[in-house]
Amino acid sequence: MVDIMKNRWLLPDGVQETLPPDAQAVESLRRKILQTYHSWGYDLVMPAMIEYMDSLLTGTAHSLDLKTFALVDQLSGKQMGVRSDMTPQAARIDAHLLADSNRKQRITRLCYCGHLLHAQGEGITSSRTPLQIGAEIFGNDSIAADVEVVSLMIATLHASGLDSVSIDIGHVGIFRSLVKNTSLNSEQENRLFDMLQRKSIPELQAYLAELSLSDEMREHFCQLALLNGDLSVIDEARRVYAGYSDELLKSLDHIESVVVGIRSRYPDTLIHCDLSELRGYSYHTGLVFSAFLPGQGKEIARGGRYDDVGEVFGNARPATGFSADLLSLYQLSNQPGEIEAGVLAPDINDPALESMIQTLRAQNVRVIVDLSAGVCSPQEQNCDRVLTRSKQAWVVQQV
Repeated sequence: MVDIMKNRWLLPDGVQETLPPDAQAVESLRRKILQTYHSWGYDLVMPAMIEYMDSLLTGTAHSLDLKTFALVDQLSGKQMGVRSDMTPQAARIDAHLLADSNRKQRITRLCYCGHLLHAQGEGITSSRTPLQIGAEIFGNDSIAADVEVVSLMIATLHASGLDSVSIDIGHVGIFRSLVKNTSLNSEQENRLFDMLQRKSIPELQAYLAELSLSDEMREHFCQLALLNGDLSVIDEARRVYAGYSDELLKSLDHIESVVVGIRSRYPDTLIHCDLSELRGYSYHTGLVFSAFLPGQGKEIARGGRYDDVGEVFGNARPATGFSADLLSLYQLSNQPGEIEAGVLAPDINDPALESMIQTLRAQNVRVIVDLSAGVCSPQEQNCDRVLTRSKQAWVVQQV
């Protein structure tokens, strides 16, 4: 019992809180990034923290069921879940906003920032309570839309002070086109997918030898794991898969067009084409992309196309977007927060003093009333200035 009482302040594993001065720095970064989204034409939404499970895990969000905390609503008796990703919520909001059939052709840009809750930590962060920030485009399936969201992801990282990022780009249509020409079952497909993600070539070759595939098809799957590098990889892939399905060749064209578009906007950003890049394969329908920092093994932001996610809500719409953990971006930026020094004001009843305090605060000056009655120094209260009376007027003086 004593040990429990001593450690009652501890948080669960993977759950964190942000304290001063970092909390203010994270909030400033949040505002900066959301203002960037606003300037690009994205509208902010604030989805609910908790929803009915049949809404929260519809469509593409079924892959989130193991991450989602479930509970029972005491009012309705229905099962509810705490959100583990805001992307499906944004899709629901888009479908709801477009309930009028006359507005189905409208392109919607939405952005968001809020805490998630994960049953277990994985993916772009080991935290179980990431602060997700991201943006989505609904209603447009063009290459230009994909270029825009990747560009906005890069702008997000730059706004966070992360300039030396690299981008990995792939397309799930390539792997799907290969699988479509086989008789592989879902278990075999998943095993191949896992090996490709890990780029375990010997393991992949050994497993392919066990499957009922032609030698040419085995070679095609092996080549998929090897085709990664700069844009020249696309030409090499066209040679390897010459005469293959139009769907596969269109996927290669799509990657090339997106890379060219991004390079025109961010010529200094390293872009890496990886044809076995399949993160989010279970729900993405086209282009997929991730951002990395040198020396970081895990992606720091990711996204992709997930068309028709809103079908279950009555509007099957093209969709593409990205997200990141704002807390991770702040930590990676290595820009520690600092508490702004304020002005210390005496705790006395003086209308002129109160008027001066209100004037300073209206100018966004941090003013702290000295509740210690002079016991604590200005420095101890993080103040480098004080309000003093001079000739019947209150003035700010440097300490």
